[in-house]
Order: sequence, then structure tokens, then C-alpha cells
Amino acid sequence: MQQVPAHGAPDFGEVRVDTLREALRRGFLDLRRAPGLALVLAGFYVLCGLAMALVTLMTGQSYWLVLAAIGFPLLGPFAAVGFYEISRRIGAGLPLDRRRILGVILGQSRRQLPSICAVIVIVFLFWFFLGHMIFALFLGLSAMTNISSSLAVYLTPNGLMMLGFGTLVGAAFSALLYMITVLALPMLLDREVDFVTAMITSFGYVAAHPLVMFGWGAFMAAVTLLSMIPGFLGLFVSLPLLGHATWHLYDLLKIPEDAAAPERRGSAVPA
Repeated sequence: MQQVPAHGAPDFGEVRVDTLREALRRGFLDLRRAPGLALVLAGFYVLCGLAMALVTLMTGQSYWLVLAAIGFPLLGPFAAVGFYEISRRIGAGLPLDRRRILGVILGQSRRQLPSICAVIVIVFLFWFFLGHMIFALFLGLSAMTNISSSLAVYLTPNGLMMLGFGTLVGAAFSALLYMITVLALPMLLDREVDFVTAMITSFGYVAAHPLVMFGWGAFMAAVTLLSMIPGFLGLFVSLPLLGHATWHLYDLLKIPEDAAAPERRGSAVPA
């Protein structure tokens, strides 16, 4: 019999560095449990990265590579949804149904998950639009020929300013997207809650625990960027590991209903 998801956003406990370590440990165990599915899901993300690199080579416009390098990790939470579902099923003792896992977003079409995934895609596309504007602002009058002969333009004063400003804007986009999705995406798989409430809850928790949570975000960003260097191939390992670990971080922080209920009842009783 299928378990009915709980309603509403859960309460969350305190996060510590040990919590992050335990989430990584459990994520690694899930990766070992379902390596084949990890290869398939990560492969789709890798193909997206390779497609962006191919567009760069075909158009001969190197700024595509800059935009992709800064903006590509924005799609990380979207790509990790399948890994959340694998970990959820392992934890709940459910079979690892390939069809449902690979089509998790379509399978959740009547719930809220597709809505927040659409938000992620819109943010990514808006970053590309804004990135073009930043490029035009700093380097619009510079001669750009092709990927092999135009990279030197980024070492000019305008090029360096463009890279610096673009990186700051990209970091702001990444921070915002991280804050609204890090707990919201697994929450929408786990419970019946609207995506706006899930995003607000996630944003509020990160804002209340900035040191550890932004440390976790910086760690994931650094690992993702390093994994992109060897032709995106490192993502075959890092994306599943971080995806599984993020689910377990949510699961470790979530206060069980039977533990949270007495606190709510107690807080309603006057002293």
C-alpha cells in the first residue's frame, strides 16, 4: 500500500558540520547501492554540458563558454531530483523502479515538483539573458572571432572587469537558487506542500544557519566546478554523491512528526 505523504512543511533541527559528514556518508552508501541509475541520471547532465561546449565550438563565440561555466551549475538542483528519489525509495524500503525514478518529475505532475523545477530553468535562462547583457556592456565593441583566437580578450581590462562582475552576478544567482531549493526540492518529494511554502521554508532555514549551510553550498559548488574540468566526466561521481547527500541532509534535519508534535502541543499550553 502506498504511503500517503505528510502535509505541510516540517520542522527542522539544528545543522552542524557532523550532520554534513553523516549526509555525505549516507550519500556514498546510496551511490554504491544504485550505481547504474547514477550513471544514467548523471549522463543526462553531462550531455547537457557537452552540448553547451559544442555550441561554443560551432558558433566560434567564446562568451558562450563563460556563460555556461558560470551558469551551468544552476541546473544542478534540477538534475539531482532523480537522486533524491533514489535515496527516498531506499530509505522507505521501496523498489528502485527505473521508470518512476527516470520520470520522477513527470510522475509528480499533479504535485508541486514540476513548478519549482520550472523556476530553476527560468532562472538559468534569465542568467543567460543577463550574461549577454553583461558581455555587451563590457566587451560589445571588442573583436571576437572564434574560440581559439578570442580568449585573449578576457585578459584585457574590460575583459577582466566583465569576468569579475559576471562572476559576482552568477554567484548571487547561485546563492539565491541554492537558498530556495536546498531543502525545498527534497521536501516536495517527501510531503504534500505547495512549492512557494517549500521555497520560503528553505530560504528561511539557510538564512537562519548561514555559516554551515553556505559552507555546504560552497562545498557543492567547488566540487561541481572541479568535476566539470575533465570534460564534465567528474560529474558522473560528484553529481550522484551530492544529490544523495542533499536528500540525507534534509532527512537528518527534519524533525519526525511524533517528536515535533509534543513541542507544538506544549507551546500552546500557558505556563
